[in-house]
Amino acid sequence: MKLKLQRYQLELAHTFGISRERYDTQPTLIASLSSGGKTGYGEATSNPYYGVTLDTLTAEIERAREPLEAFRGTDPAEFFRLLESLDLSNFARCALDMACNDLHGKCLGKPLYALWGTRLENLPVTNYTIGLDTPEKMVEKMKERPWPVYKVKLGTDRDVSLIRELRAHTDAVFRVDANCAWTVAETLENARALKPLGVEFIEQPLPAEDWQGMEYVAHSSVLPVIADESCITESDVDPCGLHFNGINIKLTKCGGLTPARRMIQRGRELGLKIMVGCMTESTVGISAIAQLLPQLDYVDMDGAMLLRRDIARGVVIREDASVIFPETGGCGVTLLDA
Repeated sequence: MKLKLQRYQLELAHTFGISRERYDTQPTLIASLSSGGKTGYGEATSNPYYGVTLDTLTAEIERAREPLEAFRGTDPAEFFRLLESLDLSNFARCALDMACNDLHGKCLGKPLYALWGTRLENLPVTNYTIGLDTPEKMVEKMKERPWPVYKVKLGTDRDVSLIRELRAHTDAVFRVDANCAWTVAETLENARALKPLGVEFIEQPLPAEDWQGMEYVAHSSVLPVIADESCITESDVDPCGLHFNGINIKLTKCGGLTPARRMIQRGRELGLKIMVGCMTESTVGISAIAQLLPQLDYVDMDGAMLLRRDIARGVVIREDASVIFPETGGCGVTLLDA
């Protein structure tokens, strides 16, 4: 294999706000793996919450360059076993695992969803995320992108009134994400107020470490609760089974498509609703998430839709919320500057 790393600063169309931060650009790293005349692409973004920067990502992958380039074949399962043996973060593993999966599918001439034995039927519609802002700005963003499902970032002392204001402008389904900002009492009270406003579920209302509080919420809330910051890796799925109604899997956090598929399977065994989310990736990361669509109840794959300019071609989300898959194999990704 030949390994190549490329850094990008993804410029967002609007300032994106959540309960703990606001940003206008998203640094991202694209890993390319080439073999047999084909190239697979993977992506991992920086993330201050998890202490991940492009410098740390690049440095750890460069330290592992020799064994990575010595790998023979393209089998994702074997390649992931190699990744587990190396001193790599899950973010770095994600970029490399995603690239290997894309390369493997391209070499076989089949999209990943087909290689996994799934079909493009009854696919969930991605939500479109409205970042936390003033009510006027949030309404403006929503009007710019009419959409059937919105995920609304919350975490203020006026959250219910924000949703009430947005509801006056659309009949779309709402999902809300508090990003760990609420207490148990706030969660239960807000859930009772939000349910009549057409909210489908609440994502990560409490801090990730508050398992006792989440168990109480999961059994008392009138709305389902979905784990995000509490569900990072495969070992988190079983605890989430007792404390949440569903899990939101992020490829960058868990280490890529290979562990994500195992998390989906285990979550199903526990009776959890399954969601996969994005981290404001480009079309590289979004095209990988799209391969999992037939296996999901919910999906948040709007990352590339939030960008001012994309860096890749691949899976396309159309204005009517339908998804177009490339005819090429793997994730179907090509870089625009390749």
